[in-house]
Amino acid sequence: MPEKIVLDGNEAAAWGARLAKVDTVAVYPITPQSGVAEALSTFIADGELQADLMDVEGEHSVLSVLQGAAFAGARTFTASCGQGLAFMFEPYFRCPNFRIPIVMGIVCRDGITPQCVWGGQQDAMTVKEVGWIHMHCENNQEITDTVVMAYKIAENHDVMLPVNVCFDGNFLSYAAEPVEIVDQDIVDRFLGEKNVNWHAALDPERPMGIDPLTGLTPEGGAMFSRYRRGQCKGMQNALRVIPEVHREWKEMTGHDFAPLIEEYRFDDAEYAIVVIGSMTGAGKDAVDVAREKGQKVGLIKIKTFRPFPVNALIQTLSKVKAVSVVDRSVNFGWNRGFLWQEIMATVPFLQKKIPVTSFIGGLAGTDITVEHMLETINVAENAAQGKVVEETIWIDQL
Repeated sequence: MPEKIVLDGNEAAAWGARLAKVDTVAVYPITPQSGVAEALSTFIADGELQADLMDVEGEHSVLSVLQGAAFAGARTFTASCGQGLAFMFEPYFRCPNFRIPIVMGIVCRDGITPQCVWGGQQDAMTVKEVGWIHMHCENNQEITDTVVMAYKIAENHDVMLPVNVCFDGNFLSYAAEPVEIVDQDIVDRFLGEKNVNWHAALDPERPMGIDPLTGLTPEGGAMFSRYRRGQCKGMQNALRVIPEVHREWKEMTGHDFAPLIEEYRFDDAEYAIVVIGSMTGAGKDAVDVAREKGQKVGLIKIKTFRPFPVNALIQTLSKVKAVSVVDRSVNFGWNRGFLWQEIMATVPFLQKKIPVTSFIGGLAGTDITVEHMLETINVAENAAQGKVVEETIWIDQL
């Protein structure tokens, strides 16, 4: 029988890696991610996870050594956030180009200066275009299960890309709640035999060069373009593979999570709020309150942010007359949030144009409350009736 234990979000991520029986772990602690490193080192020290723990001097080395391990055929895991993610950016940039299936948690943290070590999604959103798959979690159960599923997605032969399992610092990393741990034999059958690097594994009996320099020749440029085209194809293939993996996980465990987007109370919705990450709980509670008042509102939760689920969103957005988008990050180029920009990029594909209002809040670990969400609902309702707000609304100024 599955075991239910109380875990914070960091421990939940570590349990996902433990269930996946990773071979190599390298994690450098940084707030609010440090609990991941502590939990994994404890599992390894106690003999509960048979893995090599790499003791390195910083985040740049963390991902560098895992790249070597992945090329040798190891299943690998790490986690980082904020300035640690910035420090590892060079090897982070190379991972998807290498087409190696590393899984890494981003314990989302806001930008530094003014000094901040608290939750926000600025770090994950800043690196969203590097080529990693990004999946955002609502709660700790989803963290554990998504880490396990991430390996089956990353290692799929049609994908072969690294995966970030993103979850909000403070609100999930330090919050404890019951998590049902799936039986190990079920996880083993779900993931199957390890075959991590079938396309290129380091082997002294079969020497090869990794990452050749492409020259300033037509042949070199063609090679580079072929690599990029392959990455794009793998990313688009993930839009098919992610739902397939989630369906199989549900069949084997009974745990049901929306793979790309989730519609909540959408049967007769005329307008909606769009959310991502841990704020989803407050959003759903606000929708329930608004429904009791007779407001015909629904909620759209974004689970997979990269690749962006355009076709799924087209179908959902076509059902409503207006949306409010709530971001926990700042897109400085647009004076909006990053999620707002993605929704705006999707709207032209609809048969009708709908107003999209940008809300920004929850920065530096501040809360997004049910009351805040009720205000986003009211604005969406007004927009559906033609009373559109053009400027960004900052939640902490309400």
